[in-house]
Amino acid sequence: MRLRLHRFARRRPAHASDLAGRVCSELADDLPDEDVGEDLDDCLAMYRLGSKPRCEEVEYLGMVQDAIDRLAEGE
Repeated sequence: MRLRLHRFARRRPAHASDLAGRVCSELADDLPDEDVGEDLDDCLAMYRLGSKPRCEEVEYLGMVQDAIDRLAEGE
């Protein structure tokens, strides 16, 4: 039984990793001029407010937050 749990645990991160890769890839396609890494929380944490025009900044931050929310919901 312990072995089964271990196998299941190994498969789950692969699925999460695939989802993260897909979400980050879609975000990078939507934001071609941005350096979008795989850790989206870092994108928000390292972002300097005021470094873009206000409308672009709101759009960028919203798109990154939407991607983070998708990952949290497992979409």
